[in-house]
Amino acid sequence: MRTSVSPDPTPTPASTPTRPGRRSRARRLLTAGTAFLLAAAGVTALSGTAEAASTLASAASAKGRYFGAAVSAQYLGEAPYVSTLNTEFNSVTPENEMKWDAVEGTRNAFTFTSADRIVNHALGRGMTVRGHTLVWHSQLPGWVGGLSATDLRSAMNNHITQVMQHYKGKVAAWDVVNEAFQDGSSGARRSSPFQDKLGNGFIEEAFRTARAADPGAKLCYNDYNTDGVNAKSNAVYAMVKDFKARGVPIDCVGFQSHFNSASPVPADYQANLQRFADLGVDVQITELDIEGSGTAQATSYGNVVKACLAVTRCTGITVWGVTDKYSWRSSGTPLLFDGNYNKKPAYDAVLAALGGTGGGGGGGGGGNGACSVSYTTTSQWNGGFNGQVTVTAGSAPISGWTTTVTVTPPQKISATWNGTPTWDSSGNVMTMRPSWNGNLAAGASTTFGFTVMTNGTTAAPVLGGCTAS
Repeated sequence: MRTSVSPDPTPTPASTPTRPGRRSRARRLLTAGTAFLLAAAGVTALSGTAEAASTLASAASAKGRYFGAAVSAQYLGEAPYVSTLNTEFNSVTPENEMKWDAVEGTRNAFTFTSADRIVNHALGRGMTVRGHTLVWHSQLPGWVGGLSATDLRSAMNNHITQVMQHYKGKVAAWDVVNEAFQDGSSGARRSSPFQDKLGNGFIEEAFRTARAADPGAKLCYNDYNTDGVNAKSNAVYAMVKDFKARGVPIDCVGFQSHFNSASPVPADYQANLQRFADLGVDVQITELDIEGSGTAQATSYGNVVKACLAVTRCTGITVWGVTDKYSWRSSGTPLLFDGNYNKKPAYDAVLAALGGTGGGGGGGGGGNGACSVSYTTTSQWNGGFNGQVTVTAGSAPISGWTTTVTVTPPQKISATWNGTPTWDSSGNVMTMRPSWNGNLAAGASTTFGFTVMTNGTTAAPVLGGCTAS
């Protein structure tokens, strides 16, 4: 998993990723999303429509998959971040907020404030949540490493139980154990307080404890540098095969999938996913990011998506972040949206691979071929302004439309007209639907308006994409 706080050097297949500073990460774990997430929660996957398949989430949903992002609570007050997240993704994975040091810095004293913020935001938008992570050698508070074997076993099981029960019914899937195997050719377990004091059995024990804590959640193992067939992935494969044979509860395996020119997408990527799926577990791409730009980056992203779609039990994809500027590998520009939330060629390649068309939200406006939206400030005064959004049908008539308007806190929308609004739990994101003006002929337009109380902040609202029906 990766910490957004301090990125580590780019990992290569033969090197263990370490991140300088307070947090080190391995590859970001999968977030649960529509198909997998919904499957994880026992819910039927959403079925997309041709008109709606203009965002990553809707296009993936139409393929029976989810498309998620790793999310940091500290950016949920940034309007473009929230608008892009809400428009394009239907699954979230907390980047750091559920890790051991974040929720149990002092033994048996649990703090869930930041993680709760992410979970509540996601559930309020109809997204699913993937929990990341319960047992990991990194981002451990100092007291864990000093425990005796007996105390460590008790602390590990208590941590799993307390965290999972706090989110019971809210988190669809958990990375129960993360990055427990060494890099290189040995296939050995990684040295950690858990491995060194509890031995190989700690992984099985963690999974059995997790099943007892929340029988409804999917339980996953997550790792990096296991994307192709190699000594490390073979060791994980052998463990999963053994667990399935003996009835140890494991439902899914996450492949972090951090790639760059020195460590590209393996030629046997799809085959490797398939062999794990053949063991009877779901597979997910959990922390995807690919350094680069332009056509080369776009091609790699498209190939990853195509590999997942070719494996029936590959139930979803999570990218490790929303925008390049907050990526743990920001200098390598590895994500689908640049630092200004503009869609990159990689975004277009992913959407095309998913069978979608056009483009949804992010940035100042959007359109999907069925309808488009644009914004104008119509009047302004000390303490507020009126805004107007124009909705325009594409080349065919439409009978309805939906878009989002995100304001920057502490701004608040105090009045609306010519539309039917709903708000997310933060009160900063308004979803607008027609009141009387949903039917538009091809190329025709309508408008809706709203009043914003600035409360000291005069930033213009950010529009999401336009979805037509």
